[in-house]
Amino acid sequence: MRKAVEPAVSQALASISFFEKLDLSSIKIERLGGLTNRNYKIDCTLGVFVLRLAGEGTSDYIDRKAEHHNALIASNAGVNAQIIHFDVDRGTMVSRYIDNGITLDITAFKDEAVLNRTGHAFRQLHDCGQAFSGEFELFQQIDQYLSVLNELGAELPSGYAEVQKDAERLRTALTSHPLPNRPCHCDPMVENCVDNGKKVFVIDFEYAGNNDPMWDLGDLSVEGDFSEEQENIFMTAYFGHEPTPFDVGRMVMYKVMCDLLWTLWGVVQHANN
Repeated sequence: MRKAVEPAVSQALASISFFEKLDLSSIKIERLGGLTNRNYKIDCTLGVFVLRLAGEGTSDYIDRKAEHHNALIASNAGVNAQIIHFDVDRGTMVSRYIDNGITLDITAFKDEAVLNRTGHAFRQLHDCGQAFSGEFELFQQIDQYLSVLNELGAELPSGYAEVQKDAERLRTALTSHPLPNRPCHCDPMVENCVDNGKKVFVIDFEYAGNNDPMWDLGDLSVEGDFSEEQENIFMTAYFGHEPTPFDVGRMVMYKVMCDLLWTLWGVVQHANN
């Protein structure tokens, strides 16, 4: 017996002109993963798609107009899945399902071919030639989180004072040798990489903006728990040659900074209950 379509899904599909003539009873709907949003695989006579329903409250901290702009650029560059529909007011999005796509995880990145395809994907994104909407300001975000924690009277993690000293040294090193900002994903969790065996797609551009491209490489290395060997394979694919000590050093510094940033983000979420 076919399961009843969730009201939120049927309402969303009915509001999208692309789907208006479809018979809901003939559509196969499968719930997919997602941390803050609800995602559904929609299999119908028009093809196979992914419906994204924005999580409650996400509009408070995600700029949907910027996301739409950036996701379209990445889609047109062949990095992101094709965008079929985007409602900036509701945060509803429909994208084309990636055929034979496998959502990557830490284990998958132990495969050299996957690392190569992922390096090529991020280089393709960074070289797409169109500026994203919004700037990713790392140190402004860190200062903002610290300010929020101070206002909330929240305690910083044990040992944070020592980490902050190291962070200040890294801030000086990074800002004294700035690189031109490029369109970046800025939140490259391993689950945001989908591999169809021929190429890797990068999806979910909610936090994207113009940024130092080495941030994306360092952040993915942390999220993917890369070894030095994996980092070398990944960066060699990205650059098209062995990475220079400068590039490796900059990427490693961002690994430290992204650990710091997401730790503070987690403390803020906890303090806000």
